[in-house]
Amino acid sequence: MSRHRIVKNLDLDDEMDDQAFDSEGEDYDDMTEEQQVQMSSALTAVHSVLGSATPITDREIRSALWDSYFDVDGTVAFLLDELHKKEAAKAKAEAKKLARQTSQPPSARSTRPSTPAGSKPSTSTAKAVPKATPLAGPVSSLRADLEGMNLLPSSSSSTASSAAASELMEVPVDNSPPPAIAMAKEKILEEVKERERSEKPVLSLVVVGHVDAGKSTLMGRVLHELGEISDRSVEQNQRQSQKMGKGSFAYAWTFDALEEERERGVTIDISLDTFSTSTKRFTLIDAPGHRDFIPNMISGAAQADTAVLVVDGSSGAFERGFEGGGQTREHAVLVRSLGVQQLVVAVNKLDAVNWSQTRFESIRSQLQPFLTQSGFQPTKVSFIPVGAMSGENLVERRELSLDWYEGRTLVEQLDSLDVPTRALDAPLRIPVSNVFKGQSATASGLAVSGRVESGIVQVGERLCALPGDESGAVRALEVDGELVPYAVAGVNATVFLSGIDPLHLNVGTVLCPPHQPVPVVSSFTAQIMVFDLKYPITAGYAVELFHHSRDIPATISSLDAVLDKTSGAVTKKNPRMLTKGSSARIHVQLRPPTSGASRRTTIPLESFAANKSMGRVLFRRGGETIAAGIVLDVIS
Repeated sequence: MSRHRIVKNLDLDDEMDDQAFDSEGEDYDDMTEEQQVQMSSALTAVHSVLGSATPITDREIRSALWDSYFDVDGTVAFLLDELHKKEAAKAKAEAKKLARQTSQPPSARSTRPSTPAGSKPSTSTAKAVPKATPLAGPVSSLRADLEGMNLLPSSSSSTASSAAASELMEVPVDNSPPPAIAMAKEKILEEVKERERSEKPVLSLVVVGHVDAGKSTLMGRVLHELGEISDRSVEQNQRQSQKMGKGSFAYAWTFDALEEERERGVTIDISLDTFSTSTKRFTLIDAPGHRDFIPNMISGAAQADTAVLVVDGSSGAFERGFEGGGQTREHAVLVRSLGVQQLVVAVNKLDAVNWSQTRFESIRSQLQPFLTQSGFQPTKVSFIPVGAMSGENLVERRELSLDWYEGRTLVEQLDSLDVPTRALDAPLRIPVSNVFKGQSATASGLAVSGRVESGIVQVGERLCALPGDESGAVRALEVDGELVPYAVAGVNATVFLSGIDPLHLNVGTVLCPPHQPVPVVSSFTAQIMVFDLKYPITAGYAVELFHHSRDIPATISSLDAVLDKTSGAVTKKNPRMLTKGSSARIHVQLRPPTSGASRRTTIPLESFAANKSMGRVLFRRGGETIAAGIVLDVIS
């Protein structure tokens, strides 16, 4: 699974210790005899590699073996990586301590030097502190020997997860020559068209809905039913969730891996995964449902082709999510405003009402008119009764009490979705959704992730990062955890860059070719549809503008015209205000994030006519989405 998150305050010992062994190394209670034999054999093999002088304890070895499914090579690599890091950190700390002690005379270290009245303290030139190197020792020597025999990945390609933000700032700028471009764009287009006939097409799927509707549990169960998640991983999540008194969250923990998410029992950030059906491959985006994390949900929905809207079918739960400030309405409006045209409504937890057909039909009768009013065509919306905890009607149907339903299962419905046409011939556009320090076995260094909205990107290509005047070369590309020579529109990719400082890359940055840059603007004209709002929109109305993964302060500086919803014709020029349900043409001016800021705020933006995915915008105010629309014209 590829989550691409910055993990903070990770307690490695706590993460590795899932009751596999206690302090004396006793086995799991549920470990089979076969597993015990595997453990004993693997432990002996690891000892033969590490030798008797290693400071690594048996408990650490057993825990690593259990976590890696008794993979001896992987366990040795992991344990030596951890020791190598500890040695490097210790050496670095000692070097800093030594530098502090030698940077001034002993008298200055023991007492504060006296300074005559009225005179300035003397200054001295600071001495450069040499960069710390790992201490020589049995572990470092052993690791060097293994690396020399190609038995371990090099230390620069460790298998650790993404570094924290502070470590990201220490990524050196790689100015070495990038790999040469291997293929012409015309050749890639021919290859892509050939692959479309022989391989499964890719769809991006976002899962949305009101908090506690069961989104993460539903999709975690789907992945398990499809064989994308092993029984071992599910059992481990079950044990850990039961320890925290949250046994029902075991499947949700497939996506909710952050400590705060598990403690609170809610999804906070988006997470990515992949799965395949009989005819399609899906990039799954699990989005948060809590209203506090709507910006993260928008970032995920902006990367999607289609959506699953999960609603809680238990008594009174659907009404709480659909009425009175629930997120069901807002999520449906958001995904449609961001370009999603196909929607699958999963009516979850129907087992709580004995698979009542009456309850299912009641929910459908309330939702269908609203979704049609929100812009979904009725033929593009489907309703599926499901049970996330039991697995009912996800991949197959088991319950006899569901005999009244004759439609498809959830996976069958996903398998029947249409694949949108990709803008392969359009200029390359990659809105960045995350910036991190890649540390995989195949690629490392500065990396960004995001969806390729249009065009084609390949290894060796040079890209601009806008806004700004910096550019970098593509050293590697990763799609679904595998290195690829190129990535095309419609896929979520990780791009490893060189020759650019990480300070010039942020969430919301757009990568594009130097000869086909995306316009960087501070104002634009948009056509919007006004949603439910407390106060009418007037000239000077302050809003929060959302475009892909970026949100920025803005002002609706003028109201140009009210438009007819059907024809788009102007019905009134220069209106005084816009009310609920209005369609209008407006002018938007970006504002600096702080008052009195001298620098002009800009955003990479294109008109909807030039690039549909780059020309959609959302407007929020006071924690509510008040309008959405398309960009008509940009003003640099």
